[in-house]
Amino acid sequence: MSAGQTIVMGVTGGIAAYKAVEVVSRLKKAGYTVHVIMTKSATQFVTPLTFREMSGNPVVTDMWEEPKTWNVQHIALASSADLFLIAPATANIIGKIANGIADDMLSTTVMATTAPVLLAPAMNTNMYLNPVTRQNLARLAEIGYHILEPAAGLLACGVEGPGRLPEPAFIVEKVVALLQMSKQLSGKRILVTAAGTREPIDPVRYIGNRSSGKMGYAIAQAAAERGAEVILVSGPSGLPTPPGVSVRRVETALQMRDAVLAEFDTVDAVIKAAAVADYRPELAADHKIKKDGETLTVSLIKNPDILLELGQKKKQQILVGFAAETQELLLHARDKLIKKNLDLIIANDVTLPGAGFNVDTNIVKLIDKSGHVEELPQLSKQQIATIVIDKICAMLTKST
Repeated sequence: MSAGQTIVMGVTGGIAAYKAVEVVSRLKKAGYTVHVIMTKSATQFVTPLTFREMSGNPVVTDMWEEPKTWNVQHIALASSADLFLIAPATANIIGKIANGIADDMLSTTVMATTAPVLLAPAMNTNMYLNPVTRQNLARLAEIGYHILEPAAGLLACGVEGPGRLPEPAFIVEKVVALLQMSKQLSGKRILVTAAGTREPIDPVRYIGNRSSGKMGYAIAQAAAERGAEVILVSGPSGLPTPPGVSVRRVETALQMRDAVLAEFDTVDAVIKAAAVADYRPELAADHKIKKDGETLTVSLIKNPDILLELGQKKKQQILVGFAAETQELLLHARDKLIKKNLDLIIANDVTLPGAGFNVDTNIVKLIDKSGHVEELPQLSKQQIATIVIDKICAMLTKST
């Protein structure tokens, strides 16, 4: 699996930097190409020469040093990476990445990469347990960074607790697993819909819903990280486009239908996470409707059911839907699964705290064609996205 794969490894200024030497050595022996970027602080613990000898490649320590090639170096390294590893990852680099600070070669390069990023935190126990560090790590996990839990034990500072860098063999094992996972959907095309639609009443007003798009965007990102070509058909959302994802932006249900049908015949799976309006105004006014009376009547007509249409048209495609309900969750979700010819449905009760729209977590039940129900506890939407993509991978493997 290592043939032709490149790992860019960041080493930051902690005492655990000496363990990073063995990580590089093990990766090199396993056949990976390894490029090392060191922060200035890291060079106080281990010399760049050591990492150069272990990796067989020049070591970068300064964004302003003379580049070894004509390429813009941080962009070239970022683009070459199949995986980006930072070990040890100090509280400082974690804070920088979480808050978009790019003021040295390592933070700039990791900001420019679209490869999966694996962080191996190592620091004093109190620093690791500090609410700021915990918040930064949670933020990074939420947006798709992979985090290794540090080991617990006696640290170099004399404190005992969590904060030790995991053993090099364990880090390499996780690197290999992530790289294998990143190729699971290679050659597959996945279409994901996300966010709500807006049905215009007039040029100013519209009928909409509370969907932020967080769930759909998380699924698109998780699919891209597995190597899929991902088309994201998104209603209005303030979320950034996930790395490696091609986005088609729409406003209305009819526009979403057109965008989805245009891609449907060429995709392997469709995950309909968008909250599409069931109805639209029969007539949308050309000008802003003035406040003339005590009441305003808007006549609504039904929008096409995109998911039902896909279920009728599908051939080899895997089709996944969502059911956001406020009562009789399983009854409505099972009915939707059967009626719309779905392979999997993700059902959630939007009235539960920590679930539903505009929050970072969800509480869902996964129901497959056989009727099997898998109940998940409250998880981040990124964690749920990973589980959904696991299911897609298994279904696509079974169908080939």
